[in-house]
Amino acid sequence: MAIQFSGEFTAPRSPEEVFEFLSDPNQFGPLLPDFQSMSRQDATHFTVKVKVGVGNIRGSAEIKMELVEAVKPLRAQYQGVGNAVGSQVTVKASFDLSPLPESTRVVWQGETSVFGKLASMAGGMLEPLGRKNIQKLIDGLQKALAERAVEAPGFGAGDTDMPQREISTSAPATAADDVPQSRSFDPSRPALQEGEHGNP
Repeated sequence: MAIQFSGEFTAPRSPEEVFEFLSDPNQFGPLLPDFQSMSRQDATHFTVKVKVGVGNIRGSAEIKMELVEAVKPLRAQYQGVGNAVGSQVTVKASFDLSPLPESTRVVWQGETSVFGKLASMAGGMLEPLGRKNIQKLIDGLQKALAERAVEAPGFGAGDTDMPQREISTSAPATAADDVPQSRSFDPSRPALQEGEHGNP
């Protein structure tokens, strides 16, 4: 039983950055649905262990994955084969990249095939479960790529559009400023009238 999926999304990173992420098993592998563990054999081969749960069927699957195609910064493709609950499972996933202004368009395709006991017992539950899991993978990819993207421009040291606060250069008022100061004698001032009092 083969189930095929496809779709696309936009990542806020350059094609080179997206390719580096997708072609790195250490970053791609843990995003697989129900991931448990991973061991890496070399730059293009790794084995992942994932949980399997379909209806009342529970267990684990070990899938040997290989990065079969890596064309920087345009395309990355994986394929894998493994066993789950007495059944054989094969998976394929490819990602084609194209540049957009300040982002990258990612067109993806995937295929999962299940043979044996799991296919016969799970039947029609496999396709909706497969779609749910592939959506989890794509959601995880989008989130990871967004988190590693360059942060949105803020008000940094080099920003010229930073709103400026008006800063007063006058010294702050002190208690002494409120104390009346004695007036010095000024001959031009009129003489005090009767009843007025000058400073002592």
